Amino acid sequence: MKKLLIILQDLSAGGAEKMMARLAGALVDAGNEVTLLMLTGGGINAAHLDPRVRQVELHSGRSANAVPALARFLRGHRFDAQLAALTHVNVVAIAAAALSGTLAHLHVSERNAFSYDKHVNPSRRVRAAYLVAPLLYRLIPNPVICVSQGVAQDLVDTTLARQRDVTIADNPVLDNDFREKLLERPDHPWLQEKTTPVIVAVGRLAWQKGFDTLIDAFAQLPDRRARLIIFGEGILRAPLLEQARALGVADRVDLPGYTRDPMAQVAAADCFVLSSRFEGSPNALVEALATGTPVVATRCPYGPQDILDDGAVAPLVAVEDASALAQAISGQLTAPRDLQRQMRIDAAARFMNARAVKTYLTALLGSPVS
Repeated sequence: MKKLLIILQDLSAGGAEKMMARLAGALVDAGNEVTLLMLTGGGINAAHLDPRVRQVELHSGRSANAVPALARFLRGHRFDAQLAALTHVNVVAIAAAALSGTLAHLHVSERNAFSYDKHVNPSRRVRAAYLVAPLLYRLIPNPVICVSQGVAQDLVDTTLARQRDVTIADNPVLDNDFREKLLERPDHPWLQEKTTPVIVAVGRLAWQKGFDTLIDAFAQLPDRRARLIIFGEGILRAPLLEQARALGVADRVDLPGYTRDPMAQVAAADCFVLSSRFEGSPNALVEALATGTPVVATRCPYGPQDILDDGAVAPLVAVEDASALAQAISGQLTAPRDLQRQMRIDAAARFMNARAVKTYLTALLGSPVS
């Protein structure tokens, strides 16, 4: 049994936090002792954390202020491997590991397209972390774990990182028995008793996710009965609702907030859409494929092309092309629902917990065996 540590800011509603919570449970299933440490604490994904995972909260007001406390914790609790996630947390973890003499055991991970993501966070401290992180990535002894080949190559192409400074591990998105599990009933009324086609999207209401393009595309659909639900929260709620009003589709667009069970909602929908401008490895797309529901995605950097086999599994359209997106959605709504259903499910299977955890154990310990 190996002692493993995962370091996060918190367990908020982001995709990285959800995946790290899932990874913690999968690592326990693989026979390891796992601690999940949060620089601050709390978050909606804490409720979904496997009870066998030990939780530690440092309650630091800011992540940068957590360095001394994290260093003390690392000195007092020796782990076979330490894994940090998200750029600003990576920088904190590197500093704390250096101070505690545990740098040889530290691994950091990048969850998004670095060259794009560094421009969208308004926090000065986080932006400073993006400036210093590539230099640190060259100096630390273990390669950066990236969630996709695209994320790894982007880091090499746009920063000081070299090819030997990166490695790849898949996200643990799905339970091992996802094919047999019965999904819960959706809780949105438009999905509980469907009278018209319903399109679903899932993600933060942020520029990255391209929901403005999706609403533009939705307004162009020839089927004026169709409805659109975007599950998620974020700073663009008001502008997106105003956009829907301006386009005359506000009565057919709903932004109900965060959903605790996105797969239940997507499974009941007629089409799932990923409209992102950039990604790392879009977990929502994998979850949608696993339900068998028809999907459409943008050919954004990075992830969808790999997951959808360059369009063989489901349609890919250019980023920010609302007309092409509308055409692809309309095509999925009018095609037989079961067309290529098994292909979609099979494409998702790569991201099962058991498979993904092997790639992480190889990256963390040099062997897939715990």
